[in-house]
Amino acid sequence: MLNYKKYKKFETIKLKDRTWPDKEIEKAPIWCSVDLRDGNQSLINPMTVEEKIEFFNLLVKLGFKEIEVGFPSASQIEYDFLRKLVDENLIPDDVIVQVLTQARPHLIKKTFESLKNVKKAIVHIYNSTSVLQRDVVFNMTKEEIKEIAIEGTKLVKEYAEKFDGEILLEYSPESFTGTEVEYALEICDAVLDAWEANKDNKVIINLPATVEMDTPNVFADQIEWMCRNFKDRERVILSVHPHNDRGTGVADAELALLAGADRVEGTLFGNGERTGNVDVLNIAYNMFSHGVNPELNLENINEIIEVYERCVKIPVHVRHPYGGNLVFTAFSGSHQDAINKGMKKYQERHDNIWQVPYLPIDPSDLGREYEALVRINSQSGKGGVAFVMDHCYGFKIPKTMQKEFADVIQKMSEVKGEISPSEVMDAFSKEYLDLETPFKLVKSTFSDISENNEYGDTKASIEIIYNGEKRNLEGIGNGPIDSFKRTLAESSLINVTIIDYTEHALSTGSEAKAASYVYMKRNDTDNKTYGVGVDSNITRASIRSMMSAINRLYAK
Repeated sequence: MLNYKKYKKFETIKLKDRTWPDKEIEKAPIWCSVDLRDGNQSLINPMTVEEKIEFFNLLVKLGFKEIEVGFPSASQIEYDFLRKLVDENLIPDDVIVQVLTQARPHLIKKTFESLKNVKKAIVHIYNSTSVLQRDVVFNMTKEEIKEIAIEGTKLVKEYAEKFDGEILLEYSPESFTGTEVEYALEICDAVLDAWEANKDNKVIINLPATVEMDTPNVFADQIEWMCRNFKDRERVILSVHPHNDRGTGVADAELALLAGADRVEGTLFGNGERTGNVDVLNIAYNMFSHGVNPELNLENINEIIEVYERCVKIPVHVRHPYGGNLVFTAFSGSHQDAINKGMKKYQERHDNIWQVPYLPIDPSDLGREYEALVRINSQSGKGGVAFVMDHCYGFKIPKTMQKEFADVIQKMSEVKGEISPSEVMDAFSKEYLDLETPFKLVKSTFSDISENNEYGDTKASIEIIYNGEKRNLEGIGNGPIDSFKRTLAESSLINVTIIDYTEHALSTGSEAKAASYVYMKRNDTDNKTYGVGVDSNITRASIRSMMSAINRLYAK
């Protein structure tokens, strides 16, 4: 049995009058990507300089205005990477690079050396403040820990005043979630005072969930409490940096925004130490799904995935929110049917508001194809098969026909598993479009034999091969379809009744084709089936659909 008594909660706050539950996210935060530092340091094989440059360019293209490029005082490759960005003029004027360093003199000195000729940068200093780290790592008092933060801030300020460019300060009380909020506030206010911060000279106070230690509502309470109790909230840009140890990093960030946070640090697809950082794409797409502009350029998720997987060398999970290969895919028959009906309704309504069951956003807004929405296996139903035929190949199968064809696909999938759209189409062709036995139509011609619209004004002349024997037949009916049916009937070859008939265009333009569907009953057996015909001429398409149905009814 699990020894659950080995663990206990770390009690940090009791906030009775919290206000964040009644708020909504109404605008995007300041985004800061930490892929090139926090994400990179978590990789088995860290990115090369060339890979980091490619990733940096992707982040710029996505619209990140603040990008943490590394820990240049602690790693030569990160130092070289930053210098390459500067020397090759790769940093756009509207992008601020951020560098991380511990609040230690020699590291701060080297950090400023790496920033030479940078126009604007965020220097991010930190020291750990948690109860546990004070005890087992540093063996220091609260005053000693606070002094590290103050002295580090003063040193950054000295270097900043001599720096030929603009320096913004960011301070993180590392392991904030394991720090008493009163003490975290005391240190942060001391840093703000040492910087001489004001509303025109703000400091980024970053409150990281370095380790997730409780439910997201507790983190939100911590953030709201800090926002309420800063000596001067206007001199603070409040940032959060959630990790994902409990699997709730996105919830931590979203609730923190409700609680007053202005800024979010995270990574693409949540890459980072242990279970990862918060996934900024997930939060941004969540906002997008609620009609809030995420202020990032996220229209082509496939490109993002391609660069990410190549540089990071970690595959995006197939069930990853928004980015996973299967997240917009339904296998369940009932889900497929609902998606199929929802898509039709959406198209019929011509409404700007997206409302389709099981799809919180339109996959095409992310550059995803509709083809992947429905995948066919033994769990699929008629709605899924109909969706594939419609959205992949343009066949709007009549509702009463959908089960007939779905039964064919069901039997295939029970044998081989998943059926691809092309295999569905191949089966459709085999079952309906390519039938030539026992009847093969060689030629058919129709002529008007009366000048009015009375019954019996069309003559059909047809040439068929029946069970290998060529036959030439003639008959009269009310229009091409009726005359064709009567010609075969009067030859005693068939005895059928047409129950229903529909048609539609498969495409537009000069090469447009029509699809025709006829529902027939064989009178001597009472069997019923559909036939399908395709042709650029609607009359020929209709004749082909009749031949299809007849061959299905009279097949051995």
